[in-house]
Amino acid sequence: MKALVVEDDAQMHKSLCRALARWGFATASAMDGPEALAQWQQLCPAVVLLDLSLPGMDGLNVLQQGRALGLTTPVLLLTARGTVGDRILGLNFGADDYLAKPFDLDELEARLRALLRRVQSTPPASLDRPRSLGSLVWEPSGAAFYCGEEPLGLTPREAALLRALVERPNYAHTKEYLNEVVFKHEEVQQDAVEVVAHRLRKKLAACGVTIVTLRGIGYLIKAAA
Repeated sequence: MKALVVEDDAQMHKSLCRALARWGFATASAMDGPEALAQWQQLCPAVVLLDLSLPGMDGLNVLQQGRALGLTTPVLLLTARGTVGDRILGLNFGADDYLAKPFDLDELEARLRALLRRVQSTPPASLDRPRSLGSLVWEPSGAAFYCGEEPLGLTPREAALLRALVERPNYAHTKEYLNEVVFKHEEVQQDAVEVVAHRLRKKLAACGVTIVTLRGIGYLIKAAA
C-alpha cells in the first residue's frame, strides 16, 4: 500500500517516511506543491499526507486542484496553522481528516488506519450502475459503451483502453499503465498504445468527450469543452 508524503521540512519528511515504512507502507515523496500534484496524479496512492504550508503552491491549492481533477484518494492534512478556519477550509476543499502539528506518531497511525478502514468499507454498489461522460454512456457490469443510444463498435483493445480511462475520468493515466492494461503481457513498444488511442479518439469524436494527450505522462479522458 503506497502513501504519498507531501512535506517540505526535511526532518519531518524523513521521520514520516520512516514511520510509514514501519507500518507497512511504501512511500512516495514530494516537497513542494507542483510536485505533489504531479505525483498524486501519476502514482494513485492509497493515501496522501499533505502539509498545508508548501513552496510553489500551498496544500489547500494542491487539494483543491486534485479534487477538481477527479482524484479521490483520501487525504490527511498535516497543519501547523492553528485557526479553526484553516481546518474547516481544508475539509471543505475535500480533505478527509486533519492532524495539527506537533502530533504523536501513534495518533497519526491510528488516524491513517481509521481513514483507510472507512474507504475500504464504503459499499461498492454504485460501481455497477450505468455512468456517463458527455454523451458517452458505459455499463461497467456488461462492459458496454454507447454514444447516446447507439452502441460503440470497439475492438477489444479499444474497449480495454476506454474502460481504463473512463473508470477515472479527468485522471492522468501513464502510458506504462495503459500499455499493460491494453496489451497485457505482450511484448510491444512503449508507444504502442498511441495507435489505439488515436483510433479511439476518432470513434469518440461525436460523443462529447475527448482523450487528452499529456506530453511525457500519458492520457486522460474528459468531457469536451
